[in-house]
Amino acid sequence: MSKKLIIDYLDSEIGTIITVFNDGALCALDFKDYEGRCLRLLKKNYPQHHLEHRNDPYGFKTCLERYMAGEFVAFDAVNITLTGTEFQQKVWQSLRKIPAGATMSYGTLARNIGRPKTARAVGYANSLNPIALVLPCHRVIGQNGSLTGFAGGLDRKKWLLAHEEARSN
Repeated sequence: MSKKLIIDYLDSEIGTIITVFNDGALCALDFKDYEGRCLRLLKKNYPQHHLEHRNDPYGFKTCLERYMAGEFVAFDAVNITLTGTEFQQKVWQSLRKIPAGATMSYGTLARNIGRPKTARAVGYANSLNPIALVLPCHRVIGQNGSLTGFAGGLDRKKWLLAHEEARSN
C-alpha cells in the first residue's frame, strides 16, 4: 500500500522551500533548486509513497513567516518525524538546542552528544539532515569558524546566519 505524503512549495526570502508532511508531521524540508535530492530521500525513506499537493498544510507557512520576521522560536512547536540511524537522529535532534544567533563546531556538537571523537560523522549526519531550518544545521560551522557545507548552498547559510545574528542582538 502506498503512503500518502503531503507536499507544498512556499516562497521565501531565500528561495522556494519544499515541505513534506507524513501524518501531520514534517518529514522533509528542502529548497526547490534541490528538489531532486529531496525526492530521492523521500523514495529512500518512504519506498511506497505518493505525493499529494496541498496549500499550507498544517499551517507551516505561518511558522516560516514568523521565522523570517525574526521570531526564531517559530519552529519549536513544529511536529517532526525523522527516519535515520539512531546516531543521525541524535545529531539532528541536538541541532534544535543551538540557539538562533549562535554557532557551534562539529567537534563541539560531537562532544555535546557524548561522542567526542565523531566530529566527521557528525558532519556527515548534518549533511543528511532532512528538515533544514527547523533542525538548524546552518548553525554548525568548522572548528576554525569557517562556513563549511550546507545542503542548501553556502549563500543561503550566510544569509540565514546573518538574519539570525542581526535579530538576536
